[in-house]
Amino acid sequence: MAELLEHPKLLKGDSGEWEIVIGLEVHAQVISNAKLFSGAPVAFGAEPNTQVSLVDAAFPGMLPVLNEHCVEQAVLTGLGINGTVNKYSRFDRKNYFYADLPQGYQISQFEHPIVTGGYIDIEPEGEVPKRIGVTRLHVEQDAGKSIHDQHPTQSYIDLNRSGTALMEIVSEPDMRSGEQATAYLSKLRQVLRYLGTCDGNMDQGSMRCDINVSVRHPGDELGTRCEVKNVNSIRFVRQAIEYEARRQIRLIENGGEVVQETRLYDPNKGETRSMRSKEDAHDYRYFPDPDLLPLRLEDEFIERIRAGMPELPDAKRARFVKDYGIADYDAWVMTADQATADFFETVVKGRDAKLATNWITGDYFAYLNREGFDVTNAPIGAEKLGGLVDLISDNTISGRIAKDVFEAMIESGKDAAAIVEEKGLVQITDTGAIEAIIDEVMAKNADKVADYRGGKDKLFGFFVGQVMKATQGKANPALVNQLLKPKLDG
Repeated sequence: MAELLEHPKLLKGDSGEWEIVIGLEVHAQVISNAKLFSGAPVAFGAEPNTQVSLVDAAFPGMLPVLNEHCVEQAVLTGLGINGTVNKYSRFDRKNYFYADLPQGYQISQFEHPIVTGGYIDIEPEGEVPKRIGVTRLHVEQDAGKSIHDQHPTQSYIDLNRSGTALMEIVSEPDMRSGEQATAYLSKLRQVLRYLGTCDGNMDQGSMRCDINVSVRHPGDELGTRCEVKNVNSIRFVRQAIEYEARRQIRLIENGGEVVQETRLYDPNKGETRSMRSKEDAHDYRYFPDPDLLPLRLEDEFIERIRAGMPELPDAKRARFVKDYGIADYDAWVMTADQATADFFETVVKGRDAKLATNWITGDYFAYLNREGFDVTNAPIGAEKLGGLVDLISDNTISGRIAKDVFEAMIESGKDAAAIVEEKGLVQITDTGAIEAIIDEVMAKNADKVADYRGGKDKLFGFFVGQVMKATQGKANPALVNQLLKPKLDG
């Protein structure tokens, strides 16, 4: 087993070793039927500018009305990331101009966010587990979208996204490698999906990531950070970090100075490029939104949400190991998402957990990958797979025959029991019948019996194979081994 690293490998430069310091700002779109301050819908993929209310378009005199469900989702998320839900929070105006921001400001939270603190436990590949701190979670409205590739000289504006509720989840600068950053992002997305507060579909823009990267010699003060904006895939996050860290190291070692700025990552070129100078908080001229009262939450409201929290991935994984006796890796696979965990528990209920796990992670997942299904839409569902596991467990069929039965289930859609009955595949468990076949096989291969008794122990597998072949795979393999050995030993 490979040794896990206590600390990630440092980058090498002409002036010695360099450490990367990483913090992530994740924008997670709240799962809600309406926007943060209006009743406009938020369905993905709608025709441009068809999901825009007068509030979202910033018509004069339109006043925002806070969506309570979005507040509940933010509180639930705060509890899910082990944060402190603040009973007092406030919405502020973040002032800046952009063509797809019709108000000329964004309603966000600055000095008084709805959640402070928290943490996410990660297990980066090749590294020891680590706890990543969360600074804050605040709620804000999204801007619209500028479309630059539909006309040679003009840009178009789609306001469908304008006013959609976002949770901005800001980490501490606790990550030191691309592996840690991607592990954090993956784990956060998993938690959000379990909670049902964000679908985490980065390809659809419902989860986006800003990466703050700086470099320093180990033990030095923090370096100047650059923000890589709106990275929309976990793979690109890692690539952007690695490129940006090396760019900063080269710049410093060549006598240059890192300036605080916002950059964009170009996945086609695999590089970051400058977008604009990085604004500080005072550049946005934050002030309390005069159209919205401060948000005050009652203890009862928070505790009601806490009481309805689902079991989260880490707790579920520990329970699977404890209750079902499966390996930690298998439990990790089975808790990758809520649907897979539910599928597993349906299959395993009242059955041999290890046998069920082997079938799910082996033949069943291979079937899903081959056919392009997932556990929620596959024709062979949990009940049908459980029925197949039952037939193996009670020795009705052997594990080898079960593979053929499974393929027949895929082709016909029938239950395992019906296929076994139709094809006469019931396993032979009659010891007398098996002994008779063993005797026949030994009689036909007397020379090999002599070789076996002369010390060629490896021929045992040959005889097992011949017996299974003679029974068309129907003989119980354990019984074959049990009855064959004393006969061969003579």
